[in-house]
Amino acid sequence: MSKIRLILADDHPLLIQGLVSILRQEENIEVLGQASDGNDALELIRKFEPDIAILDIQMPEPGGLRIAELLQNGNKRTKIIVLTMFKEESLIKRVLKLGVRGYVLKENAIDDIIDSINIVYDGGIYLSNTVSEVIRDNSSDLISGSYQILTPSEKKILRLIGEGKSSKEIANELFISSKTVENHRGNICKKLGVTGFSALIKYALSNKMTLE
Repeated sequence: MSKIRLILADDHPLLIQGLVSILRQEENIEVLGQASDGNDALELIRKFEPDIAILDIQMPEPGGLRIAELLQNGNKRTKIIVLTMFKEESLIKRVLKLGVRGYVLKENAIDDIIDSINIVYDGGIYLSNTVSEVIRDNSSDLISGSYQILTPSEKKILRLIGEGKSSKEIANELFISSKTVENHRGNICKKLGVTGFSALIKYALSNKMTLE
């Protein structure tokens, strides 16, 4: 089984140590390197071309968002997950527009890190629960346009849900595991601002023509 290759960059050593300790217990994840500033992070990304780079937004320059900007026109292989303490709607919008695939709050990092890596690696977008609540509660613009930030795979899964297919049937049709379908389903709920599978089915049925 191929491993998810990643690097981490954050200027808080205790957080990095805690995350690395968790990640090294996962058989499908390989930590290639760690950095405490943006320049070292860029050097690691260019050296290893990892599958995922987990970056602090506010580490010494360049920060995580600047690195995302630099990679937009260059390294297309590496997907970025940002670590941050900030929950502002304007920042969330900016991050998503830059093509960042994961938005993990540091207060939730220990609990969220494994799910965020697996979902982002599988092509999804991961948002910490509190971030999803900010989107749902404070941004009607983001809610109405949230379908547009779904990945092609998530849109396809949502369409199949609207056709009444189970996770197992979707997994068989798309040649992926049922676990991957469940991960995508949870991520779709977060980004659409809906809670529970029944609400997701209702959304899919209500917007069936749009999903075609």
